[in-house]
Amino acid sequence: MTERVYLDWNATAPLRPEARRALVDALAVAGNPSSVHAEGRAARRLVEAAREQVAALVAAPPADVFFTSGGTEANMLALSPAIETAGEKRPREVLFISAIEHSSVRAGGRFRRKVIREVPVDAEGRVDLAALAAAVSDAERPLVSLMLANNETGVVQPVVQAAAIVHAAGGLLHVDAVQAAGRIPCAIAVLGADLLTLSAHKIGGPKGIGALVRLSENIHLADPLISGGGQERGMRAGTENVAGIAGFGAAAASASLKREEEAARMLALRNLLEDGLRAVAPRTVIFGAGAERLPNTTLFSLEGMKAETAVIAFDLEGVALSSGAACSSGKVQPSHVLAAMGVSPPFQRGALRVSLGWETTEADVERLLGAWRKVSTALSKGSKEQRGMAA
Repeated sequence: MTERVYLDWNATAPLRPEARRALVDALAVAGNPSSVHAEGRAARRLVEAAREQVAALVAAPPADVFFTSGGTEANMLALSPAIETAGEKRPREVLFISAIEHSSVRAGGRFRRKVIREVPVDAEGRVDLAALAAAVSDAERPLVSLMLANNETGVVQPVVQAAAIVHAAGGLLHVDAVQAAGRIPCAIAVLGADLLTLSAHKIGGPKGIGALVRLSENIHLADPLISGGGQERGMRAGTENVAGIAGFGAAAASASLKREEEAARMLALRNLLEDGLRAVAPRTVIFGAGAERLPNTTLFSLEGMKAETAVIAFDLEGVALSSGAACSSGKVQPSHVLAAMGVSPPFQRGALRVSLGWETTEADVERLLGAWRKVSTALSKGSKEQRGMAA
């Protein structure tokens, strides 16, 4: 049986060997991290060591890393009117999000729907900074949520410039760095973010664990999602997922080691991929090609192609890719990201995402291109037959 090729790393990354070892070793530690006996202290050491590793990934103080069940929960925790800063206890009145945010941010967290405002993006999928500046200038103490890199197109957002705009208006900036972490620099202070979201399984850690990182202790989340015990310094009650946290820490450390080298390698593979896609089908459109993108991500389409049919065709050829975000219970739906970019419906319906990772090889890319020849040829043949019937 021919070995399958996995090219859906933005949906989830395979577990790194280091993360697997850390996770399995942690399962053997019986203590509760809140217990004061030797077993409890051993579990606490694992949690705090991992906290340091995750903090290092984004150059943050370990004390400002709060573990959650994943990126979605971290976003929900961050998007709250009850964020206090330097003694200021008045609630945040408006939430601004870009038109291309992840569904967990588009849901608005704990803001009422009527106070959530959407900021447009340009044709390449970059947030419109002029529109952002105009929007926040009329708001009092706004909260803005902007992803660092889009999960579908890979387009990197102008977060540093956005942070300057937001702070000049007296607001706070939350950055969803789930897709960017481990692929491009994510130092929280350099970005200008006040809050930052991470997810372990996107960088080769276990599923079901993430983190919300704050810039400093001057930012206080006064309304935790889960109350009860005093875990995570009161920010997230409940006994810590020690094994998941340990695996997250190991993945964060591994992702940091050769980030620049891996980014260059994946960029070369992405260029090979995109050149090949166009060589096979010259009308192939690659979205966000004129903007800075993650080195591992390509979202492409061909007019007349149906994404759900193409995904199955690639799967039958032994190649796993996706039609975009993997957050809709397996359903293939029109992309709100492409709609916000002004992409016409025929191209939206055919959008396919290829995302590479540390195990991806040139042979994997060539395998995908071979499958693409079959898919695009079948599409071309079908179009000709339809034109013949119409004539």
